[in-house]
Amino acid sequence: MKRLLVPLTAASLSAAALAFPAAAEPSWVQDPLAPKPADAYSNAFFWLDGNAAALKKATQYHWDAKDVPKLVTTQAKTFDGKPGMTAPITSAKPGAKVKNVNLPRSLGKVFFLDRKGNYRWCSATSIQSRHRNLVATAGHCVYEDGKDVYRKWVFVPGYYQGKAPWGVYAGAYAFTTYDLDVYDDYDGDYAFVAVHNGFTLTEEKEVTKSAYDAWKGDKWIKSEEIKKEEYDAGFSTYGAGGPYWSKDFDLTPEKVGSDYKGEKTLTRVEVTEATYKAAPKATAANQNGEQYVQDGPAPISQEAYKKLLAEKADGKVLALLTTDKDKNGNEIAWYETRFYLKQWVKTGKQIKYFRDHYVIGLAKDTGKLGDVVGGQGFAWNQPKGQPVYAFGYPGDPHPDGDKPYSGVTPKFCYGKTGTKTYQVNTFKVEEHQVLKCSLTGGADGGPWLIRYNNAKRTGYLNGVTSIFHDQDGNQRIDFISSAYFDSETADVYNKATYAETKSVVGPNGEILH
Repeated sequence: MKRLLVPLTAASLSAAALAFPAAAEPSWVQDPLAPKPADAYSNAFFWLDGNAAALKKATQYHWDAKDVPKLVTTQAKTFDGKPGMTAPITSAKPGAKVKNVNLPRSLGKVFFLDRKGNYRWCSATSIQSRHRNLVATAGHCVYEDGKDVYRKWVFVPGYYQGKAPWGVYAGAYAFTTYDLDVYDDYDGDYAFVAVHNGFTLTEEKEVTKSAYDAWKGDKWIKSEEIKKEEYDAGFSTYGAGGPYWSKDFDLTPEKVGSDYKGEKTLTRVEVTEATYKAAPKATAANQNGEQYVQDGPAPISQEAYKKLLAEKADGKVLALLTTDKDKNGNEIAWYETRFYLKQWVKTGKQIKYFRDHYVIGLAKDTGKLGDVVGGQGFAWNQPKGQPVYAFGYPGDPHPDGDKPYSGVTPKFCYGKTGTKTYQVNTFKVEEHQVLKCSLTGGADGGPWLIRYNNAKRTGYLNGVTSIFHDQDGNQRIDFISSAYFDSETADVYNKATYAETKSVVGPNGEILH
C-alpha cells in the first residue's frame, strides 16, 4: 500500500509453514475482543438470549445511502510481490442445509454493538487458517472509525432469521492493517478475526440451590405459585433456606425477626447492593441468613439504562446500574443488577405461596469453525480482470430510496473485476479493485471469491466488499469496491493465522476459564 514492504512469496506463506520476516516493519495491528472463554460466552449469550432476540433486532452497518462516493480511475496495479494462494478447507461436517446450493457454507453475518449501543451486523466468511478458526470481513465491521474494536463481536455462519444453525463463534482477537487502525485508511479496509469454538444453547435444567449458586453459565429462577398445603410441607422440610416462600400483599405488613413466635410469613424484598452485602448469608448451620439472591448483571439497552438511571435518581429504583466503556471512556454496553433479601413479616390476610425453581442453561460445544463449515482459501497479488463471485447480505436501500433487499437472505454478484485500481478520496483510498454489482449496504464485509467451485462451494478469498458506488449518477448502486489484496494483506493474514483460541463451554455445558 503506502509504505515499502518486504514481499511475502507464495512459499513463505504456505499452509505448511507461514513465516514473517523478522527484519520487516510490522504492517499489522492486533486487538483483543474477548480472549477469555467466560467473556466470549457472555458475548455470544447476549445475542442468543431470549430466543435470539438481539440477533433479530440487529440492523446492517449503516451507510449514508444518499452520500455515495464516486470512483476515480488511477492505473493498473503493480504487484509488490509474487502471487500466492492457500487452499480452502473442504472437510466440513454435515449440518443444516443452505437453500441456495450456490452459496458457500462459510458465509454468514458478524454481529456487534457500536459506540451508541446500536445492534449491527455485516457480512463475513470463514477462511483457511492454521487453527481453523479465522473469519474475514471488512475492517470497518470490526473497528469503529478505524480505532476501537466493537463490543459483543460474534460470527454466525449460515445465519437466517434469528437462527444460528452451526452455532455462534465469539471473536477472540482481531487483526487489521496499521493504515486502517491509525489513519482510518480504507486501502486497508479488511480484518481477520480469530474466533473461539462455537456453541449453541441446548436446554435448561432444574438444579439445587447450591448447584445454582456454583453454576458459572446462564441461570435464572422461576417462581411458581402453589397451595398453602404444599408450602407448609415444603417449608417444614427445607426451612428458611429452602425454595419455599410466601408473599403478604397487605399494604403495610409489619416486619419481624426470624425468632418471632407469632404467626409470620417469609417474603422477599428488593434492596440496594450495600444492604445486600451487609446482610448475613445463609450457612449450613444457620439457614436464617437474610441474603436471598442476586439477579444479574443483565444486559439492557442504552434507552432502558437511561430510564432506570433517571428513576434511580428519584429514589424509585434500587438496582445497581453499570456500563462497559472503551479505552476513550465512551459507554458501549449497559447492565442492571438487582438484589433481594428474605424478610419475615407478621401474617396478614392477603397471602400467596410460592416455590422457586433454580434453573441453569446448558450449552453445547460445536467445535472449530473450519471443521464445522469449512473455510475459503486465501489469495494475494492476483491479476486484475478475473471472474469473481461477491457474496453478502444486502439490506440498505439504493440512494433513490428503492429497497430491493431485505438483509435476511444472502445474495451474490458475478463478473470480472476492473483491470485498473481506483481512488476514493473521502475514504483515503488509492488502490481499490472494483466489480460491477448492485448489492447495497449490509453486504459490506462479504467475500470476493475467485476460482469458485460451485459443487464444493469453495474458492479463494481475494477481496471483501468495502464501499458502494453510483458511477452513472442515477441514484442506484452500480459498483462495489474492495481493498486490493497484496503482500501487506498477506502479512496481516500471516499474523492472524497463528492465533490460537479455545473451547468456550465444557462437556457438561459449563463455562470454561
